[in-house]
Amino acid sequence: MSEHNHHDHGAHDDHGHGHHGHDDHDHGSMKSYVTGFVLAVILTAIPFWLVMGKVIDKSSTAGLVLLGLAAVQIVVHMVYFLHMNSKSEGGWNMLALIFTVMLVVIMLSGSIWVMYHMNHNMMPGMMPGMTHEMP
Repeated sequence: MSEHNHHDHGAHDDHGHGHHGHDDHDHGSMKSYVTGFVLAVILTAIPFWLVMGKVIDKSSTAGLVLLGLAAVQIVVHMVYFLHMNSKSEGGWNMLALIFTVMLVVIMLSGSIWVMYHMNHNMMPGMMPGMTHEMP
C-alpha cells in the first residue's frame, strides 16, 4: 500500500514539473509588454487631460469617468504585466482576484455608508460651525 502512495507522489511531482514548463509559455513577449505600456500611457494621459483641461464641468461626472478609466487601467495592468487570466495557476489567481474585489467593494461601500450616516446623524451641538456655549 505504501508503494502505491509513493508512486502517486512521484507522478504528482512529475506533473508539477511539467506545469512549471507551461508557466514559462504564459509569460509575455516584448510585443505584449509594449502594447500594455502604450495602453497604460494612453489611459494615464486621458484622465490627466480631462482634469487639467477642465473638460467635464460637473465634478461627479468627471469622478465617475476617472473611476471608469482607472478600472480599465487596472485590467490592462493585470492582463499585460501580471499575465492574469482565467487559466493562470489553474484559476486560483482569478478566484483570489474576485475575492479581493469583493472585500474592497464591501469595505469602501461600508466606509462611505458609515461616514454619510455619521455626518447626517450628527448631533446639532457637535456641528463645527456651531461653537456657542452650552448652558
